[in-house]
Amino acid sequence: QVQLVESGGGLVQAGDSLRLSCAASGRTFSNYAMAWFRQAPGKEREFVATINWSGAFKRYADSVKGRFTASRDTARNTVYLQMNSLQPEDSAVYYCAADMTYPFTDYRRVDVWGQGTLVTVSS
Repeated sequence: QVQLVESGGGLVQAGDSLRLSCAASGRTFSNYAMAWFRQAPGKEREFVATINWSGAFKRYADSVKGRFTASRDTARNTVYLQMNSLQPEDSAVYYCAADMTYPFTDYRRVDVWGQGTLVTVSS
């Protein structure tokens, strides 16, 4: 099974950009579809983006479409989430997740999670 560690979160101002990284350990990383979810305080965890094993197929939540871009570097066992034009409503803990099936957008079916990285966007 793959293990995931996110990084790259921080405090930024509205309109700024951040790039999150999710480093995976385990030799089977390339077999997994990957996804990003986020959870704001008091809210349910929600889907952000998902990417298939090759990186050729991606899907985004409507709220981030056109602003966020998911990518993966199989050689580095890493998945990225480039976040542009950040808004205060993007503030949340961001989690990456792995699953054998693409696409996956329902957090309730995910078994493999990272520990999360906090993104705070000030207005």
